[in-house]
Amino acid sequence: TARRQARAIPGHNLTAMALGVFILWFCWFGFNGGSTVAMASDDAMVSAGLVCFNTNLAAALATVAALITSWVRYGKPDVSLTFNGALAGLVAITAGCDMVDPFGAAIIGIVAGVLCIFSVEFFDNVVKIDDPVGAVSVHCMNGMWGTIATGLFSTSEGLLYGHGFRFFGVQVLGVICVAAWVLVSMTVIFTIIKKTIGLRVTEKEEIDGLDIHEHGLTSAYSGFSISDPTYAEMSVNENTDLGEDDITMASEAKIAAAVKVVKEEPLPAELDSGMHKVVMIVQLAKFEALKAAMNAVGVTGMTVTQVMGCGLQKGSGEKYRGAEVDATLIPKVKVEVVVSKIPVDKIIDTATKVLYTGHIGDGKIFVYNVAKVVKVRTGEVNYAALQDVE
Repeated sequence: TARRQARAIPGHNLTAMALGVFILWFCWFGFNGGSTVAMASDDAMVSAGLVCFNTNLAAALATVAALITSWVRYGKPDVSLTFNGALAGLVAITAGCDMVDPFGAAIIGIVAGVLCIFSVEFFDNVVKIDDPVGAVSVHCMNGMWGTIATGLFSTSEGLLYGHGFRFFGVQVLGVICVAAWVLVSMTVIFTIIKKTIGLRVTEKEEIDGLDIHEHGLTSAYSGFSISDPTYAEMSVNENTDLGEDDITMASEAKIAAAVKVVKEEPLPAELDSGMHKVVMIVQLAKFEALKAAMNAVGVTGMTVTQVMGCGLQKGSGEKYRGAEVDATLIPKVKVEVVVSKIPVDKIIDTATKVLYTGHIGDGKIFVYNVAKVVKVRTGEVNYAALQDVE
């Protein structure tokens, strides 16, 4: 985020995540065990059996180690990090799967599971690398650990089995060489990409999700999650570009078209409490900015609901395999605040500045009169009931 703090964004579906991990786990037997190429002799079959056993043992213990470590550190076992631990164990054992015994495989797996948890924390919170799936922790850190661990636990040449430092030193040197090569080559390649097509999408596209921008789909995982297709091409286009994305340069008519404001008729003087309820229907991508802006003007409480509906566009013009999909309800966020001391116009102006992008459908603001507010716990009414100070 702008404050340089890691913000968790949960994956779309843990079941699909688990399926992917177990598919990888199953295929790793072919990756490691199949490296023997053929089982033409008894020795080859014994070697392949040891490889598969070590692979499974390391992965299983890494999974348990990651689960227990996350449980101890966070109070509850983290499912996503547990899956990362399984992959970390598979990565770590790959280098030495045919050179270590089951004891060595067990140690390699346990360390991999624990290392994965602390590595994810380090890269997220200290180095500030945007790595939502923990790929650096799983593949880089545990690839390094597995390579070095082979020099420690190899039964034929390992340091801990009395064979000296030579093989261990070769493994460490290998890690250094690979790291240096990757650092240099990736710096060159990524610099070229950054200067040409760019390394990242815009913040808006990142929040919306690339499914809608790249493929015209509300979500590639239909039924698993809801993403915001606000910027999709629509049949009758609520997303019409008004030709000016800078609110300071836009005319009042364009601002009113982009962020529509509807006010209820004032109450009679004897019924007017001076309190108003402001309801804002906004894009998912704009919610964080709106929340910060509301806090800045003194709004300390709000009710937020994810809602779905159709505007003028009658649902997005989504297509799948060349055929139009039936009208799709578009997800938005409904933000409700009740104000008394803060002028309603200030709320409207602040929200409009945040929500405006120069497109019809940037948001809608509804203002209602509030006759009375009662705080249930204390019995306070109206202005006193709106105060959060206890």
